[in-house]
Amino acid sequence: MKTKMIAPSILSADFLHLADEIDAICEAKADFVHIDVMDGLFVPNLTFGPFIIKQIKSISNIPLDVHLMIENPENWIDKYIQAGAEILSVHLEAAHHLNRTINKIKELKTKACVSINPSTPPQNLEYVLEMLDMVLVMSVNPGFGGQKYIDNTDRKIEWLNNERIKMGYNYLIEVDGGVNENNINRLSKLGVDVFVAGSAIFSKTNYKEIIEKFRRLM
Repeated sequence: MKTKMIAPSILSADFLHLADEIDAICEAKADFVHIDVMDGLFVPNLTFGPFIIKQIKSISNIPLDVHLMIENPENWIDKYIQAGAEILSVHLEAAHHLNRTINKIKELKTKACVSINPSTPPQNLEYVLEMLDMVLVMSVNPGFGGQKYIDNTDRKIEWLNNERIKMGYNYLIEVDGGVNENNINRLSKLGVDVFVAGSAIFSKTNYKEIIEKFRRLM
């Protein structure tokens, strides 16, 4: 696996031409398709269900990075994995029995990720870090695309990177929210491995060009 990866967030894509958008980011050699699943309860927005994930999976030649921003995620794990999720993220703030939820994801041969909101300290993950394939750090309050990066996220990334080195863990660090060409180099140096970018990619006319630029900056 590459050490630095780009995951375009289709929350910012043109939904009227979603198949074309998926084809375009695959052609641009993105590493993952990042899919935000919202239930209107955990976050104030509604997006995709398993049926749409299954349709995206049928046309994507890159892995699906599915981020569950939903209440009671443990009740939906099977459905989203069956639909095609290869990486599945659940929120620390939403999972009532986090160890059990992580174990269930891994038992279903899927990469397990836990996401934390901007107000959640990364230290709250200390006792599950050794179980994880990835940690997703939200650098905006989840629910909508196009928001500005919250600066104190840097300290969270630094802590997670230092803890990974100190303990010999192998989890990836993913950041989502406000990632762009002005901060991606700094975030990479702090230890980020996977960069979720929505409007920074989909607002451009040439996705391949901006993704290649991101890779140079990383």
